[in-house]
Amino acid sequence: MRTLALLLLVLLSPSVFAKPRLLVLTDITNEPDDEQSMVRLLCYTNELQVEGLIATTSCWLRNRTAPEKIVERIEAYRKVRENFLVHAEGWPEADALLKLVKRGVPRFGMEGVGEGHDSPGSEHIISVVDRDDPGPVYVSVWGGANCLAQALWKVRHTRSADELAQFVKKLRVYTISDQDDAGPWMRNTFPELFYIVSPGHEEGQGGSYHYATWVGISGDKYHGRFRGPDFSLVDNPWLDQHIRRNHGPLGSLHPHTKYLMEGDTPSFFWVIPNGLNEPEHPDWGGWGGRYELYTAPPKRYYHEPETRPIWTNTVDEVKGIDGRWYTSNHATIWRWREGYQHDFAARIDWSNSPAFKDANHPPSVIVNGDHSRKPIHLAAAPGQEIRLDASGTSDPDHDQLSYHWYPYREAGTFPLTIHYRNLDWKDGRGPAVTFRAPRSDSARTIHFILEVTDDGSPRLTSYRRVILTIDPLR
Repeated sequence: MRTLALLLLVLLSPSVFAKPRLLVLTDITNEPDDEQSMVRLLCYTNELQVEGLIATTSCWLRNRTAPEKIVERIEAYRKVRENFLVHAEGWPEADALLKLVKRGVPRFGMEGVGEGHDSPGSEHIISVVDRDDPGPVYVSVWGGANCLAQALWKVRHTRSADELAQFVKKLRVYTISDQDDAGPWMRNTFPELFYIVSPGHEEGQGGSYHYATWVGISGDKYHGRFRGPDFSLVDNPWLDQHIRRNHGPLGSLHPHTKYLMEGDTPSFFWVIPNGLNEPEHPDWGGWGGRYELYTAPPKRYYHEPETRPIWTNTVDEVKGIDGRWYTSNHATIWRWREGYQHDFAARIDWSNSPAFKDANHPPSVIVNGDHSRKPIHLAAAPGQEIRLDASGTSDPDHDQLSYHWYPYREAGTFPLTIHYRNLDWKDGRGPAVTFRAPRSDSARTIHFILEVTDDGSPRLTSYRRVILTIDPLR
């Protein structure tokens, strides 16, 4: 049985597919949430090609950086890596991760950008982007962004316009608001730079974090001040029980929450290949939230006006645990809360479990014969019968599985009501669903999400996304 389970994990291992390339900039030690997010990130390093862990400044940490806190967590990872390898493939060596730890310049914002402000961090960013790898580089900014700004400043001043354009084209940036003034400078100076952000900052002008999408991770009672999700899943008592207490060296370094849990985590959540996320399309939604591309109108809490389209706040309508419907940008993240928290708990269990049987593992989802975690694209004429079949799905631990198919209404271009009146839709609670494509006068898309949840402990959910294009010309 264990051999079969491991075979399934190998077949679906991230090593079989190209891993997303990730650079992290963190103002770690400014408050506990960066240290928390670093623990979670290390629990997903088998899914990602981590290429840099750079300690930076921010408005909360203006004149120093703290790479030693990154190193401390990597050393804890070293102690548990052999356990991780029992449960999945692809975990990097701790020494390889240590080589990726760099310092940014210990100055705040644009004071650290320009002639004489190169740092090991900014030079490393340039070398990573220059690497002969066609994949985009996803830059996860947890604090200030001046280290990335310095890299762009140097490339702008030392290369041709075409070379600069190629450099910028490879970058995909997701920042946790604007924790210095380097982010607005980059957005205005490099209009083609792919940039996800809820513009604004918390310091000095009355605060803006409560407007930001990223606080949906856990900000129900602090910053976000919203209702709807299960707050107990992100509160200290749950984290003590499932992450910290008696969960080994790595879990023990997830500090108690002071403001909100892991405010920086959404900036790398969006690239984890979990069958739901699609980082090239922030408007499709996933664990890191959903964003749309437009020029954000000016607000009093912006550093400066936005001058071009950026990926920024939008809304989903989601049913809360109280049975009521909530419409907000925060809901684009908290709608997945049980899934991302249970998944983290299972991975911490992996780090502390030298036997496969002593931890839970997510289902391996197969839809219409497709074993990958990429979106499945289908096309149909109006009225054509569609069948989505996940009956080949399996579970490495032989747990019982439950299925939930549903349209992700906000992600597609077809206008669906909350009751799916435009679809001949049943309850979507089995491994397969059959329906007829609705009428449409033009080619439009519907995104279908499948959630497969096991009955293990914790209950784990795997996802697949199917994108149906309804084309009247077929």
